[in-house]
Amino acid sequence: MSFVDQRAEAVIAHLTGAGYARREPPILQPASIFFDSGEDLRGQLYLTSDLSGADYCLRPEYTIPVLVAYLATERAGERARFSYCGPVFRFLPGRPSEFTQAGIESFGRPDREAADAEILALALEAAGAANHQAAPSRLMVRIGDARLFSRLLEALDLPPQWRRRIARGHGQGKSLDTILTPGLNGADHSGLLGVLEGADKRGARALVEDLLSIAGVAPAGGRSPGEIADRFLEQAALKAGSGFSAEKCAVIEQFLGVEADPDNASAQLRALAAGANLDLSAVLDSFDKRLGFIAAQGLDAARLHFAARFTGNLDYYTGFVFEAHEQGAAEPALGGGRYDLLPQMLGAEKPIAAVGAAIWIGRLSAEWVAP
Repeated sequence: MSFVDQRAEAVIAHLTGAGYARREPPILQPASIFFDSGEDLRGQLYLTSDLSGADYCLRPEYTIPVLVAYLATERAGERARFSYCGPVFRFLPGRPSEFTQAGIESFGRPDREAADAEILALALEAAGAANHQAAPSRLMVRIGDARLFSRLLEALDLPPQWRRRIARGHGQGKSLDTILTPGLNGADHSGLLGVLEGADKRGARALVEDLLSIAGVAPAGGRSPGEIADRFLEQAALKAGSGFSAEKCAVIEQFLGVEADPDNASAQLRALAAGANLDLSAVLDSFDKRLGFIAAQGLDAARLHFAARFTGNLDYYTGFVFEAHEQGAAEPALGGGRYDLLPQMLGAEKPIAAVGAAIWIGRLSAEWVAP
C-alpha cells in the first residue's frame, strides 16, 4: 500500500468513525453542475461529451456531487452528514492532474455556528489521524467570513452591479483599484458599452446575443451567449457612473486590512462599523458565537488567524471559511467553509444549511498533527 493510500485510509476511518457516512459519487459527472462554482474551477475541468451531445467532466471535487446526490433523495432538507475519499481531476499546470481528496459535508443543521466549529475541528483531527505516530508540528490555521464581507457591501448601500463586481473580483484575488476600473478582460469594448448604456435590458441582451452569434462566438468555459451578454450589460451599468464615494472605498480598504486573532479582529470590526455608522451587529454576533463553539471543540481560538481578505476561492462560499497550512507550505492541506446558497442553485426548493471541508491527502507531510 502506498504512502498516500495509508494516509487516505486513516483519514476516512476517522471521518466515518465520527458518524459521517461514506459516499462516493461517480467519477464522470455532468459538467453543468460545476460551471457556477468559481472561475478557477471552471477552467480546470477535464471535459468530454457523449453521442447525444451531453457534456460531462471528470470529477474535479466532491462537494457538488455529494450535494447533488443528497438533493435527489427523499431526505433532502433533513440533517445529514457524509464523508468521502477518492481521486479528483483538475488541470493544474506543472502539477499532477489527478490527486486524492477526502472530506466531509454537513447538511440541514440549523445551528450554523456549532456546525461550522464541528467541521473545522473534525477536519483538523482527521488530518492529524493520518500521522498519529508523527512528531508534533504546528499548523497555521486561517479563517475568514464571506458573509461579513457581503454584509459590509450591503450596509454601504452599493448598487447590485458593484456588489457583484467587488465580490467576484475579490474572490479572484484582484486589488480594489483593479476591481473599481470597469473593463472586460482588458479589451476595449467602449463602443458597445456606449450603445448599451441606459438601454432596455431585454432589448440590450438580445442585441448582444445577436452580435455574438453574427461574430461566431461560441460558448467558452461553460458560458452561454446569454451569460456573456449579461456580463456586457453589467459593464455598461458600471460605465454609466453607478459608482460610489471615496469614503465608501476607504471603508472597504480598512475592512480588508483587518488581520488578527479572532477576538481582536472582532473588536476591530465592531469599531470600524461604529465609526462608519454601519450595522454589522448581527453578523458579528454570529462570528463571536462561532468562536465560542470553536473553543468548546477544544481548539484554542487565539491560535487561529483571522483575515478579512480571506473569503474562499470558490463562488459558492457564503459564510465561515478556513484553511490550514503547514509552516512554509505554499498550498493548504485542508480547507472548507459554509455554502448555504448552493443547494438552491442546484435545484433545492428551499434553503438548506450546508458546510463542509476537504483534505488533500498528498499535501499532508510526515510531521502533520492537529494543533
